[in-house]
Amino acid sequence: MAEENVKRWYVVRTAGGKEKKAKEYIEKEVEARNLGNVLTQVLIPTEKYYQIKNGKRVSAERILYSGYVLVECVLTPEILALIPSLPNVAGFLCEGKDKDNRTPTPIGEDEMNRILGNVDALAGADEETLVPFVVGEAVKVIDGPFNGFDGDVEEIMDDKRKVKVMVKIFGRKTLLELNFAQVTKNI
Repeated sequence: MAEENVKRWYVVRTAGGKEKKAKEYIEKEVEARNLGNVLTQVLIPTEKYYQIKNGKRVSAERILYSGYVLVECVLTPEILALIPSLPNVAGFLCEGKDKDNRTPTPIGEDEMNRILGNVDALAGADEETLVPFVVGEAVKVIDGPFNGFDGDVEEIMDDKRKVKVMVKIFGRKTLLELNFAQVTKNI
């Protein structure tokens, strides 16, 4: 009997692209029905990444599991009835083929720790930068002492977020090492 009152993490299916709306609906209904002690958290796992737009480093966020949100709750009859009745929510992710006798399957503790750890690590760390350049591409230096010089990308150093650009200075070819944000594609 004590096992039934244990809070576990479950996967809830949502309409694609409507994860944030589904989360809002779940949280509002839980608050309105005073079920905060039964359903404690709603989580949309996301990751932060950076890309270069118009020569500037811009951070963005993407959802890791499109069409799903995670909820931490005790499976009570109220929760089992509430979740599928909400807009943009299809219901719990269940195991089994018998449509009448399917119960939601909790996420394993190891897997949930991995997901939570992944989300925490990505929230605090600089994630991958989408490389906006290719070797041989014509670029223009837009920042630093060589501002205004044109050149060609010789090498891309993904891990350092830098490029090596060959420019002509006083008629002589010179290799410059620049940050992604210091150069832009030459149009």
